[in-house]
Amino acid sequence: MSEQEFNLTPTRPYMARAIYEWICDNSMTPYLLVDATVKYTMVPEQFIQDGQIVLNIVPHAVHALQISNEAITFSARFGGVSRDIYVPMPAIIGLYAKENGQGLFFDASEYENTQIEADDLKSTIEEQTEQPKKKPTLRLLD
Repeated sequence: MSEQEFNLTPTRPYMARAIYEWICDNSMTPYLLVDATVKYTMVPEQFIQDGQIVLNIVPHAVHALQISNEAITFSARFGGVSRDIYVPMPAIIGLYAKENGQGLFFDASEYENTQIEADDLKSTIEEQTEQPKKKPTLRLLD
């Protein structure tokens, strides 16, 4: 029986979560290698080189990191400016440790036969961008 008969989900999200945890447990710095040309990818364009970007996703450098089955999302500061990042799973090329290069690089063809629901991606992106961040305020109490 083939994979299509069972309609298996891709392994990339599961492997990404596992390798991220392994890198962090060993006190190393997780780097995410992203194909910035994949549709719906939201990364800082000024740091893209040759269609790719490397993102440092060490826990103290990112906020609200989520590795779901559809995407990796978080917010981080780039040049002092906070940015919301959205990386769909098909855009993830690899996840590895800065210190020794150990990690996983994914098969580019894994998502070729998987239909990504555009409406699901669109709604996820809209949820992230829907609520503008409010500036912090200070209120004096008597």
